[in-house]
Amino acid sequence: MHKNGFFSLLFHLLFITFIVAPLVVVMAIAFTDKGYLSLPTDGLSLRWFRALLENQEMLDAFFLSLNLGLVSATAATLLAVPAALAISRYEFAGRSTLTGFLLSPLMIPSVVLGIAFLRFFSMAQIGGSFWALSITHVIVVLPYALRLTLASTIGLERDIEQAALSLGARRWTAFYRVVLPRIRTGVIGGWMLAFIQSFDELTMTVFVATPGTTTLPVAMYNQISQTIDPLITAVSTVLIIGTLLLMLVLDRMVGLDRVLIGESK
Repeated sequence: MHKNGFFSLLFHLLFITFIVAPLVVVMAIAFTDKGYLSLPTDGLSLRWFRALLENQEMLDAFFLSLNLGLVSATAATLLAVPAALAISRYEFAGRSTLTGFLLSPLMIPSVVLGIAFLRFFSMAQIGGSFWALSITHVIVVLPYALRLTLASTIGLERDIEQAALSLGARRWTAFYRVVLPRIRTGVIGGWMLAFIQSFDELTMTVFVATPGTTTLPVAMYNQISQTIDPLITAVSTVLIIGTLLLMLVLDRMVGLDRVLIGESK
């Protein structure tokens, strides 16, 4: 039993090291003083972080991704809340089909979605705009917001809400003051997860992005294909740290176990 515990711990340690090591290497290279990807380095420098702040293309792409993530995550959450309440509260024909349809972007390869969106926008002649890109991201991140929101609404008793309604509260007031506080952690967690997914989305976005709507992941992809300087490692380091901070907040508010197992919890 003791040996099994030791080998299990050793296996998990090696597995975590295997996963984390590439990230650590990328972050270490970001502090190189050389003009090319190099490790080990002769000295530490913030040269490439300063270069990042002076790179207007990357900054524009960052703020575009930030705005896109805020818009798409908020829109997806606004759609996920009523959908989750309807699915968890009512028995109706096609309930399972509706749930599967809303979660279907998780099962469709991003390349297939990208080609489909590209074809649709080309036929509709509405491609190349921020709002067209936002629509694609809302569809892609909606399942992430829905899963956590659904996890909070399943099993939610309606007695307190019915009591508020019987005392004269309007439905919106009962929802805002009674229902929403009870599902708040799932809603906020779903929003954050949707935001992270939107901000990091690359494969599908490559097909629908244009020179005027280049997101940060697409800009990073272009940077990698054109040059080998360590600028991309500085960008990656900022994203890694930012994602870790968001995940820590998500764990504190909702719990990563609920994110991983979704609505089954």
